[in-house]
Amino acid sequence: MKTLRVALLVGSLSVVGGCENFLDVNTNPNAPQTVAANLYLAPMLHWLVATRPWDGRWTAQYTQQLTQTTVTNWDRMGYVPGSDAGGEHWRTVYWVFGQNLIDMMEIAERERRWDILGVGYILKAWGWQAGASLHGEMIVREAFDQTKFDFSYDDEQFVYQEALRLLDSAVVHLQRTDGAVSAQYLARGDHIYNGDRLQWLRFAHGLRAITLNHFSNKTPYDPAAVIAAVDASFRSNGDDALLTFPNTQNDDRNFLGRSRNNFTSFRQTQFVVGLMDGTVFGVEDPRMTRMLSPSPDGEYRGLDPNFAETAIPVNQRPNNPYGYPATGGLQQPGLYVFADQARMPAMTYAQLQFVKAEAAYHRGDRALALQAYREGISAHIDFVNARNRDDNQWPTQITAAEKEAFLADPRIVPTNPADLTLTQIMSQKYIAQWAWAFNEQWMDMRRYHYTDVDPASGRQVYPGFTPPTNLYPDNAGKLVYRLRPRYNSEYVWNQEGLRPIGGLELDFHTKPLWILQP
Repeated sequence: MKTLRVALLVGSLSVVGGCENFLDVNTNPNAPQTVAANLYLAPMLHWLVATRPWDGRWTAQYTQQLTQTTVTNWDRMGYVPGSDAGGEHWRTVYWVFGQNLIDMMEIAERERRWDILGVGYILKAWGWQAGASLHGEMIVREAFDQTKFDFSYDDEQFVYQEALRLLDSAVVHLQRTDGAVSAQYLARGDHIYNGDRLQWLRFAHGLRAITLNHFSNKTPYDPAAVIAAVDASFRSNGDDALLTFPNTQNDDRNFLGRSRNNFTSFRQTQFVVGLMDGTVFGVEDPRMTRMLSPSPDGEYRGLDPNFAETAIPVNQRPNNPYGYPATGGLQQPGLYVFADQARMPAMTYAQLQFVKAEAAYHRGDRALALQAYREGISAHIDFVNARNRDDNQWPTQITAAEKEAFLADPRIVPTNPADLTLTQIMSQKYIAQWAWAFNEQWMDMRRYHYTDVDPASGRQVYPGFTPPTNLYPDNAGKLVYRLRPRYNSEYVWNQEGLRPIGGLELDFHTKPLWILQP
């Protein structure tokens, strides 16, 4: 009946003077029909940062950066069936970015705004690279084909190649100064670099370095190319890609912040505490009391992912990441990145220095590895101080004397380059990435199969890390190596696409990624 009335209405209008003059269902007189390219950017840059902690709540339990007060499927290297948990990056790539990113890039190219187009290539490259590192196979070629109902997956090798190709395009376009390139125009939607094209160019090189370093287990791994990409990227902490939060309402507060309460039930683990309290390296890290939460009795402890917090006395249970036994009230001082206005990174100078140190180590250049390793620690100490100033958090600043003493301790920074170990490099990188680079940290640990031994030190690359003893039943005794694709887009609507890659198998999340295999 409703359809009949509409047909009669359209017919009567056409008799009067043609329906195109009276009824245009594709035009909204109260809203713009086209959007300026720079206005697309702000929400996409938000999700460039926000997807990391969103999915990171779960991958952080795989890497034992964090655990929960009660043992969960994630603590057991499992997942939650029938849930979109672990699918936020997937949603970001195909829905938040999706057609919006395509439209932004088309407008930018048409208007010769090469700087915005370059940032668009970065976003697209990051979407595929991070997607492949989290999920494995991704839908690339058919992703936005509106004629299809079932979508075929592309293999990881193609996805990585596509990410690198897009980064090459980003570099080419961000080097251009002709056309309508404008820092002022870009800045309107750029809440990370405020329109600075050269900093985005360095970001592209940094993402290329991280991507190339994912190939460390592959035959074509090229440490020299990784080092060159790092050298073309960030020059100091001043280049860190940081998103600022206005903190005026819930959605524009830091996802890790106290007022959003997303991490109230999480706690630091024994593993990360052991890396910092002297258990592993014999010296207390001054960052520990500025990054981690004490127990009510003032001591620093972490939970064992195999047990709920009720297994230890109340006054010995570590406080939550904000520094409180419970919520502690909203909009109260937080701790480190766990604060409403703490600026959240997408990439840091310290992180890239550890990428360089690892690549130089594998290349056999221990002197360069030691130099980058020391610089990474130094830069991260400064990063910790800066983040604890962002929102008037309660920890004190690390003093110059504390920093100098820590860097001068040979148990942390060897005086002889030959004494530097992979254990030291990757452990310090773990600390530098703790609580923000959740997914990249998981990639690092999977590259070393969680418990690989460093031949030089005779210790695990990640000393003290022990996989959970009560693995999720569907794992069949195997460790987790990938997130399953987003449930509501793939397992509900695209099972025919999942079938050829084994996505319907119960233990699919334990299948090693292509990038991790020789």
